[in-house]
Amino acid sequence: MFGFKKKSSKIELLAPSDGAVIDLSDTSDPVFSTGAMGIGFGLEPTDGSIYAPVAGKVTLIAETKHAIGFETEDGLQVLIHLGIDTVELKGRAFQLDVSQGQEVQAHDKLGTMNLRQIKAAGYKTTILTVITNSGELDLDFDLTTGETQSGRSVAQVTKK
Repeated sequence: MFGFKKKSSKIELLAPSDGAVIDLSDTSDPVFSTGAMGIGFGLEPTDGSIYAPVAGKVTLIAETKHAIGFETEDGLQVLIHLGIDTVELKGRAFQLDVSQGQEVQAHDKLGTMNLRQIKAAGYKTTILTVITNSGELDLDFDLTTGETQSGRSVAQVTKK
């Protein structure tokens, strides 16, 4: 159940890596860019270190290590998807240091993605961060695009 502690509370989504934040609609994966997976943002990483965008429980780690899901105490379900079509790499470009069921704090290091290896294999390194249950919720989403560093707040979510 989604319930902010106060009516005016906001949840901050942090940049999961250093790089440039872009609108989700500007990403090249149609499943994400159309909003089919939920509201969120893309990030073109300049560094392969990956950090938690929110505090919460790790609810999903894809077998191929290219996607990590979280649930916040307020009930937001957040997914970070590492690269476009990188499922095809079968985990080879990723090293994760977290496990399913683990509690993390916002900006805890989750692992790394090898940007050079991903690019050499012909894939994009764009990191997608989406609220997968946003379709069930009435949310305001405020995004700040442009260059950022991991751990900086780049989006705020408020329940309407």
